[in-house]
Amino acid sequence: MTIDEVKAAARKACFAARAGAFAAGQGQAAEILADYLSAHRGKPLAGYMAMRTEIDPMSAMAAHQGAVGVPVIMAKDTPLKFREWSPGCALVEGTFKAMVPAEGAWIEPEVVIVPLVGFDARGFRLGYGGGFYDRTLALLRSRRPTLAVGFAFAAQELPEVPTDEYDQKLDAIVTETGLRLF
Repeated sequence: MTIDEVKAAARKACFAARAGAFAAGQGQAAEILADYLSAHRGKPLAGYMAMRTEIDPMSAMAAHQGAVGVPVIMAKDTPLKFREWSPGCALVEGTFKAMVPAEGAWIEPEVVIVPLVGFDARGFRLGYGGGFYDRTLALLRSRRPTLAVGFAFAAQELPEVPTDEYDQKLDAIVTETGLRLF
């Protein structure tokens, strides 16, 4: 099997695990995330607008003391840009039906809450396959230290995420069962 085939099989298993965990609720995950992020108050933060069965970081984003942005896909095979978001701001449907702010300043985050399909104990994440976050983290980290915080259900953990040379590691993972640093 190629690395792409291995990743596709892992995604399928993780989507099923995530759907089951989503149905059970996210417990205290957002509170754990907000507590961890409080040490980074004042730094520009990027979050995401949860879709389908993704764990929802919105309350942690709203609690952040500093600029908060959400990802906007500009084009295929390019890094993400982040448009400033605040609770209640006007949203429009973006690429892949993700909601994005209708207007606002662009921010460059120093802390990124990263959505994912799966993760492992080494700090690697399995994304959706477009490479957007790997490209984005590589670009941001080439400019300054950038903290990547995975946010997921504990059920999304894999024994080992299949990786290649483009995969960016997480610095931490927050789940409903707690925080792990890598």
